[in-house]
Parts: sequence; C-alpha cells; structure tokens
Amino acid sequence: MSVQLSAAQAVAEYFQSPDDLQKLSDFRQKLEKEKASIDAKLKNGVKDQLDSVRDGVRQLFTTRTNLQSIKDEMISLDKMGKDTSGQIKTFDQIAEVSKVHRNFAQTEEMVNNLLDMDEKIGNLEYMLDTDSQEPQGPNEHLLELHYQINQLEAFRNEVMHIAKTCSPEVRSTLQQYFARLNRLIESFDAYIGTLAKNILPLVRGGHASVVVKLIKIAEMEGREDEKATAIRLLKRTAKMDSASKFRSLQANARILKLYRQKIMQTIRESIRETFELRLNDVGGDAIAFVETLDEWIFDDLSWIEIYVAPCFPKDYDIYPMYIKTYHKELDETFKRIRDALPTAAGLLAMHAWVKTYKKKMKELEVPEEYLEPPLMGGKEQDLIDDYSRLIVQKLDEWTGNLMKTELEDFSTRKGPPQMDADGLYGMSGTVILWKIINEQVDAATESNQGAVLARIVAESNRVIKATHIQWMTLIEAELKKTTEGKPEDIVEGLSEFVVAVANDQIRCADFAEELSVRLEPLVSTKYKATIAEQLNEVIDGYLDVAKKCTQTLIELMFHDLRVVLKQFFTPPWYDGIMAPIVETLRDYMDDYRATLNPSLLDLLIEDLLEKLMTTYLNAFARASKLRIPAAPDRMKDDVAELFQFLSSLRPPEELEAYFDVIERVLEMLTSSRNLIFLSFFHFAQRYGPNLAFVENLIRARDDFDRSAANEAMEAIKKKIKDENITDRKYLPGSCTYLLN
Repeated sequence: MSVQLSAAQAVAEYFQSPDDLQKLSDFRQKLEKEKASIDAKLKNGVKDQLDSVRDGVRQLFTTRTNLQSIKDEMISLDKMGKDTSGQIKTFDQIAEVSKVHRNFAQTEEMVNNLLDMDEKIGNLEYMLDTDSQEPQGPNEHLLELHYQINQLEAFRNEVMHIAKTCSPEVRSTLQQYFARLNRLIESFDAYIGTLAKNILPLVRGGHASVVVKLIKIAEMEGREDEKATAIRLLKRTAKMDSASKFRSLQANARILKLYRQKIMQTIRESIRETFELRLNDVGGDAIAFVETLDEWIFDDLSWIEIYVAPCFPKDYDIYPMYIKTYHKELDETFKRIRDALPTAAGLLAMHAWVKTYKKKMKELEVPEEYLEPPLMGGKEQDLIDDYSRLIVQKLDEWTGNLMKTELEDFSTRKGPPQMDADGLYGMSGTVILWKIINEQVDAATESNQGAVLARIVAESNRVIKATHIQWMTLIEAELKKTTEGKPEDIVEGLSEFVVAVANDQIRCADFAEELSVRLEPLVSTKYKATIAEQLNEVIDGYLDVAKKCTQTLIELMFHDLRVVLKQFFTPPWYDGIMAPIVETLRDYMDDYRATLNPSLLDLLIEDLLEKLMTTYLNAFARASKLRIPAAPDRMKDDVAELFQFLSSLRPPEELEAYFDVIERVLEMLTSSRNLIFLSFFHFAQRYGPNLAFVENLIRARDDFDRSAANEAMEAIKKKIKDENITDRKYLPGSCTYLLN
C-alpha cells in the first residue's frame, strides 16, 4: 500500500494541473527511457557477474586438477620411498648420510649467499635507481632486476622458513640482516606500479617492449603465486611426515605478488588521476575542461586500441577495460563538475560534448555495452534543466543588482547621468543588461535546443518587464515628490535622469529588435512565433516606459509654468503672459534637443503640442468674463507667439492642424449673436458639439447679456439636433483633444 501511495504521490507531483496531461506522452517516454537504462545496467551487471563466476569456476576446476595431480605424484613418490627403504638394509644410514651432506651443502650455499648479498643488493639498487629516474624511458634493467631480486627473495624466504625453529633472537637478527633486501623489494614493487601507471606514455615514447616485459613478469609471478597457493592447499591435505621430506614444501614462505591484479588496478587509478589532473589544470572550469577533452581522450583510446592492447594477452581484455574505465571516470568527472555548480555556459558545453562523445564512440565502433551506464545516467537533458534554472536564477540576480544601482543613482542624482558619443544622456545598466542577455541567448543558440532558447527569451522578457514596472513606479514617485513635496526634499536633476531613462528605453528596444531579427532564421517554426511574440512584448514595454518618460518631461515643464498658466483669461493675461511661457519652453526644448533621442524628441514635441492646446482651451473654464474684442486679440497674439516658437520644432504646415481648434474658438468669440451658430457648426463638424465647453465660452463673452447668450445657445442646440451632431475626439497627428 505504501508503494502504491508513493507512486501516486509521484504522479500527482508531476501532474498538478489539467494542462499537465498534455505532458503524459513525454512523461511515459521519460519513464520508458529510465526503465531501458536500468534494464541495460542490470543486463550488463548480470553479464559481468556471470563472466566472473564462469572464470572463477574454470580456475577452480583447473586448480583442483593440478592439486590432484600433485597429490598423486607425491603419494607415488612416498610409496616408492617406502618400498626402497624396505629393500635396502642400509637405507637408514644412507638416508642419514645424505641428509647430513645435504645440510652441509645448504649451509655452505646459505653462507655464500649471505656474504654476497650486500654487494648484489648494492648493484641492484643502482640499476633500480637509474631506471626509476626515467620511468617512461627504455628501462633496460627491468628483466635483470626482476630475476636477481626474485632469486634473493627466494633465498630470504627459504632462510626465514628454516629459522622458524630457531630462537627469537636468531629470527630477529636475520630480519635485520634482510631489512635492506626488504626495502629493495618494496622499491621494486613500487617501480612496477610506476611502470603500470605509465603504460600509455611508454608506448607513445616507442618503448612498447617495456610493457611486454612488464606483463611477462606479471605472468611469471602469477604462475608462482598459483604454485604457492596450490602447495599450501596440499599441505592441509597431505601427511606432514611425508610432505616434510620435500625441500620445496619446507621452503614455501612465498609472499603472493598478485602483480596482475595490482597492474590492472594501477591502470585504473592512473586513468582517474589523469582526469583529476586535466580538471585541476583548468581550475575546475567546465568549459575549459570540455574544450580540452577532444584534444586527448579520443587520441588516448586510439593509441590503446592500436598499440597498447597488442602488448597484453587476450585474457586481460585490456581494451574493454580501458574503455570502461575512461567512460566511468569521464562520467564521475562530469558529475563532480555538475555538483560544483558550474556556469550556465559550462552546463551547455557539457551537454553538447555528451552528444559529441556518443557520436565519436560510435565512429570508433565501441560496443555499447562498454559504455554502460551512459554518461550522466542517460539524463544529460538534466544538464539543460540545470542550465535553465541557473539562468533564471542568474538573470534575477544580475538584473536585481543592476536595477538596485540604477534606481539608487536615479533617486539620489548625486551627479549628472552619463553621456554617449552623440551627446545623449544614458545609464550604464542598459548596455550591461543586454550584453548579459545576448551572451545567454548565444549560449542557448549553440545548444541547438529550441526549447532552451525559447525559455531564455521568455525569462529575459519576465525580468525586463519587472524593470519596466520598477522604472514607471519610481518615475511616478519622483515626479510626485517634485510637484507635491516639500522644497527641501526635492533633489535637482530629475528631468536629466528622465531623459537618460527614456534614451535607454529606445536603445533597449533597438537591441530587442536586433535580437529578434538575428534569431528568426535560427529557430524552428515551432518556437519562432513564441520567441517573436516575447520580444515584441519587450519592445512594447520599452516604448511604454519611454512614453511615460516624455509625459513626465511635459509634466515637469508645465509644473515650472504652473503659476503663469493659471493667469490665462484672467485680468493679467490681457497684458501679455505668453513671452515667459515661450522662453521657458524654449530653454527646456533646447536642452532636450541636445540630449534626447531624436525619435523621442518627435514624440515629446507632439505631447507638448497636445498639452499646450488642452491647457489653453481648458483655461476657458476659469474665464467668468471675456472682454470682447480684447480677448480674441490677445488670443491671436498668443497664437502668433506660440506658432513662431513651435515652428522651430516642427514645420509650420504640420502645426496648422493643431492650431485649427483655437481658430474655431476665435470664430465663435468674434461672431455676432445671429451668426454664432454657423461658427459653432464649423467647430462641431471637426470636434463635436462639446456643449458644456461652448456654453461656458458664449456665456463668458461680455458683449452677450443673458438673453443673447440664451438665444445663441438655443440656436446651437437646434443646429445640433437638426444636423445630428455627436461628440467625438479630434486627432491631429497622434494627439487627442478632449474639450471640457
């Protein structure tokens, strides 16, 4: 029941919403792939175990046969000895004399060997030291060293075996006497290990004969190990009185060498050390490590197949062992790199190289069973998932750090914003952010994974949208602080930084457009629309922020003019107030023309025109009385001054559409009570009736009394009804006027 519950929980975790059911086929394929991988591992594991058991059983049968043969021979010899001793009357005396003679000969030989041993050891130490200094060289003394040391070791074993019946003092003296030989044997064993570690360099250096000699030594020692093992087993089963008659049994104190096993293990360790060294050489950097793999790993395997494998007997299976060990260590190294949290680019490089590895091993015709389990457990796609998660994390981290600095600079405004070569204001974070995004997009593109690229673009869209919200919120807050806050809380330079942010938005929109164009031919149809949609959203977001910036610049300009603007259509207005307004606007626009992106400058001018017209027209709401004809004359002067100023920003023919509404208003202000409905009709045809605005305008005329104003309004209302005129918006260019 618990197993069923855990399985249900696993499925529930994967399918958390109805939309996830669309992933059912992918989930099934994933499970089938994992099952196939596990089955392959089990199959290879069972095969290896069966092979090991088969070899073991075969060796056991061979050993049992050898033991039985030796046993039979010894029984035969023992029987012959007993039969002979019964036939010869003086056999006991002959045997005793023979024993004494044999003991004298052994003693003489042992004394001579002890006397000569130091000199032999000295010569052997010199030869071993010479060859050890250049383990990848010809190693000319290898066989002689082995033979001489083997003879001395056999002598030591025989002496120490005989000394078992001696006093502890004698055994201790002998052990001290053989200490130098013991050190020599240990050094030679270490030398054998060094040669085993350098098999590939030896072959590359043209010394394959050294490898052959090394394996010959291992084979010979292996046979001696088998003999020693067999004799020890025989001692357990044979009678001691008969076995003690054989010198070979008495002297058997051999220490098993196990050179074959040690050489194979050393080779595996050397491969592991090679991978560790290669990884350490590049400082653990995933990208650098992957880049170097092609330079050596496949070359190593080719040398092993062509030149190293022929140096070994077939039963060593040396080539499969090398392949499996290289594969295992490569897999372990990749896992260590992954556990060390490599860079996003490093994860992509590893994923790409796994594909290269599979392709190359197939070209080398390496059997698939040698490459089990597959690299990364066959889950190399997890590297892409790790990459995506890391990019999401890093994008949030990088963007957060950049925006923290940018927002702080914007808020504190301790110095002017940066200026580019064209004299336009800007902020450094824009270039840095898009450099980061382009780097990640390029890396994702190289992965040849459309889904990865689409996700990177989507995550970039997400973090960029967050920056748009941050900018709009901060700009609104700073504008409110400037227009409504206390003077001592206001920080100078807001307009300059708003210009910088606006320029950055256009620059970023251009970056996004360039990226969209660059990616279009690189992605499949499946992801093309998604990526284009994401980047279009980014561009729209940048343009929205840029629009917010230009509107803020307009608000700042009109905030500076707030006092004088309130005088429209009041008594001071008749004396002329447009000159200071124009000069203020001219100063602002001169600054913006020098520091604002030209495309934004056009948008700013449109916003300025709209703001000027709506401010001017809405000021009529404050006009309780308009002096006629003084008011129309002053309006004409205002229009002339504004038109002259704005003509420096826009061609005059483009401005006429904006000033048309004021011309229509002037007509209504200068028309007689009998003809005013015609002036209104001209106005209403373009801008709709706007009845509240028109009525306020007519009743403000000081040349109309109440009855005249009522009569005019009646005529206007009748005209509206007769002509079925409805309210509408006026759209000169891209601006919108709503008359109140």
